[in-house]
Amino acid sequence: MTGPLDGALTGAAVTGAGLLGGIYLAFSVAVVPALRRRPAAEAAAVMRGVNRVIVNPVFGTLFAGTALVAGAVTVAGVLGGAPLRAAGGLAVLAGFAVTAAVNIPLNHALDRDGDWAAFAPRWAAANHVRAGASALGVVALLL
Repeated sequence: MTGPLDGALTGAAVTGAGLLGGIYLAFSVAVVPALRRRPAAEAAAVMRGVNRVIVNPVFGTLFAGTALVAGAVTVAGVLGGAPLRAAGGLAVLAGFAVTAAVNIPLNHALDRDGDWAAFAPRWAAANHVRAGASALGVVALLL
């Protein structure tokens, strides 16, 4: 690191990735398994409700803000010759990319047709990936 701004950006990326990773982990170990024990129509309805509620200023700021600071940390890591820092930032960005490329489109598809059987396995797998990417990013940035 080269200065206090670098430390602040890294701290923000670690904090954001840790918070997001915790949300994703909760879905992996509790929410989706609980929903799988419910009838498909009920599980789909609950998940649609969760998807609507999570679109709020707090989560939006956390999600987008973490991606922005992770991008800045990645660039600073590359330019500053800090490969672990760059890798940590990239891992955090990978979690953002999985969410944007897989989870959000699946959420929209569930909202349109409510097909829980098609939704749940793919969404859960992508969620595991983004949880792991967030955790990996936190570890790399802390090292």
